[in-house]
Amino acid sequence: MKPPTALTPRAALVTTALAPAALTTLLARTLMYGGYFSDPVGLFCWYAACWVLFSVALLALRRVPASRVAWLIAAGAVAVTLTGLLGPPRTSTDSYRYAWDGRVQSAGISPYDHAPQDPALARLRDPWLFPTGAACTGPDLAPIPHTGSTPHCTRLNRPAVHTIYPPVAEAYFLAVDRLSPANSRHKPLQIGAALISLGVTGALLLILRRRGDDVRKAAYWAWCPAVPIEAVNNAHADVLGVLLAVTGLGLVASQALTRRAAGGVLIGAAIATKLMPAVILPGALSGVRRVRDAAAVLLPAAAFVVVAYLPYVLLSHGSVFGYLGGYVEEEAYDDPSAGSRYSLLRLVLPDTWAFPVLLAVIAGVSLYVMWRGDPRRPWSGALLVTGWAFLLLTPGYSWYALLLIALVALDGRWEWLGIPLAGAAVYVLAPTFHFQPALSNIAYGAAAALVLVLTWFRGRRRVTTRR
Repeated sequence: MKPPTALTPRAALVTTALAPAALTTLLARTLMYGGYFSDPVGLFCWYAACWVLFSVALLALRRVPASRVAWLIAAGAVAVTLTGLLGPPRTSTDSYRYAWDGRVQSAGISPYDHAPQDPALARLRDPWLFPTGAACTGPDLAPIPHTGSTPHCTRLNRPAVHTIYPPVAEAYFLAVDRLSPANSRHKPLQIGAALISLGVTGALLLILRRRGDDVRKAAYWAWCPAVPIEAVNNAHADVLGVLLAVTGLGLVASQALTRRAAGGVLIGAAIATKLMPAVILPGALSGVRRVRDAAAVLLPAAAFVVVAYLPYVLLSHGSVFGYLGGYVEEEAYDDPSAGSRYSLLRLVLPDTWAFPVLLAVIAGVSLYVMWRGDPRRPWSGALLVTGWAFLLLTPGYSWYALLLIALVALDGRWEWLGIPLAGAAVYVLAPTFHFQPALSNIAYGAAAALVLVLTWFRGRRRVTTRR
């Protein structure tokens, strides 16, 4: 993000006050809008308006004097992040499972051994997570088996299956439960996510400043509407994986083996939080030519994942992978003909070709990154692999893209931000469009077009500059 000529001090002050303030105000209005089930189209319109203001704020930031940029981004990050605390989770019930898993562990029980509706855990239920009677109304509540005529239900999704979350996430849920006051409900998880989100902003600013890069890039994360909505309000554990992944890549960028090894440990911790960060491994190996340099990252990462799982393996009677296999089947990752997965590939290929072609493309991009990537900028390669994985998988859950947003903030190629917006469109509007692949085609197709056009434009500009 190359800053143009700075504004006058007075104009810069106006920009400083108005741009993030307007974005914060609109985000607050969006997060108070209760239309996810009643008016998803209206909700998405509010969300899209936030992205428009986000773009305006980024453009305004380009003209702010360099001496004010870091504190302006930090102040804006605090304001934007706090909007996520204005109400209970609006568009996801995942954090209720987090709270339950933490409570189960505090009782000395492995979260992998019992499904939430298992009668063996009935003593741990409370009216907040497990309402009864007249409180069992609403589309976000799932019925559970019971005796008698009084309805029983839960806020947890998929109450009949075991947890899916890896060990670092489970340790985080336990820590939040232990630190939470009684009857604090969803707030501790939201507050924890807000602090972690601000930690990501701090890590981005530190990495960019130490490398002499433009710290304005950090605003791509700090002010992005997806962060207060998905990371804070919905309290998705992905944000913890993002913090670990960003910090890990920052260390891997060093040429010192000890720092690369420390970065490998953090990347392993990120993978043991939400699995998704495994996609950054090719980026972490950008330009590596020696086996020992690759081993310095891969071995600590693998060792940490094994060590993190080990206590749960010893304490659990069942599989520590929980519902992972069932989730893959439910989300149709193993059946390209179902749902809207691989929708862009299925536009031009037979359904049965989609998954093999995806693997081939991602393998090719990964090899390119590892061979041609800049070892001093591992996040550039990580962004390339992650971005194409999203465009080819076309996931229906918008919070998965939190990792990609942080990579954009490190690298600066803002065209990839079309993917988080596309994911939000698919997630919020899918029920209205009866989960038709056409919605995914339009949303992710537009995101892919933006990436391809801007990539071509950047390439032409580099050629022109060299001439």
